[in-house]
Amino acid sequence: MASRIPLFLGASAGACALAFAATAPAVSAPAGGGDDSGMVSVFHGVPGLTVDVYANGDELLSDFKPGTVTEPQSLKAGTYDIQVFEAGQGPDGTPAIEKQVEVPAGANATIAAHLSADGTPQLTSFVNDVSAVGDGQSRLTVRHVAAAPAVDVRAGGQPLFKGLENPKQDSAVVDAGTVSADVVLAGTDTVAIGPADLNLGNGTSTVAYAWGSANDKNLALATQTLDTTRASSSGNAAGLAPNSSQEWLAWAAATGMVTLTGVMVMRRSAEHRG
Repeated sequence: MASRIPLFLGASAGACALAFAATAPAVSAPAGGGDDSGMVSVFHGVPGLTVDVYANGDELLSDFKPGTVTEPQSLKAGTYDIQVFEAGQGPDGTPAIEKQVEVPAGANATIAAHLSADGTPQLTSFVNDVSAVGDGQSRLTVRHVAAAPAVDVRAGGQPLFKGLENPKQDSAVVDAGTVSADVVLAGTDTVAIGPADLNLGNGTSTVAYAWGSANDKNLALATQTLDTTRASSSGNAAGLAPNSSQEWLAWAAATGMVTLTGVMVMRRSAEHRG
């Protein structure tokens, strides 16, 4: 039986949103693409850089602002040539980030454009665990995608996730409700982010991104909520390794940080993903 940890913190995270037209330009057919598709989201965690994103030479997203994450969207399986430009600089300019990536059939993933621990822009692919949880439960995942050293995620002043390094993640199954937590430098009480309150909805999987730069003093928290009520056996697709820095892409209506308050009890059932 997993141990239960009471959480008591306060305050709130900021809120933001970015609209993206549902009629995005068509993307050129990917190399090796078949009839199968993957579900993919994108998180923008490079501070101070509004971007345009291209795939196979076609613009997929314009004026994409830091701290936002797209809703999961279906993308045909195959290989894509991805270029991320400073807004208005593409497609003939020099991309801020460029990578050839593969979207495998059946994937459910989020690709984070973010800073490495030393501040270099990069892409990291995370598998989204959308397997069903019990009634009254929710799943919380924390992803470290900030230019910062290892961190602990605390609940009620006690570490919940320890020694989380960029670009790793850790997760737990929790009681649905509201949880408040903060992020500190690993092994210390030095607060880097928060405290911030998160709403963990019944039957959902919530991802919290610690992003930004410690040196620039702009560390922040953003969240993504995924529905597990329609989860299938292909929710965690074979062939998409966690944190692989590949296999990604999808664009549509975007949401950013979430503002909520309260108290809940968390049940730890996590494994650290390396």
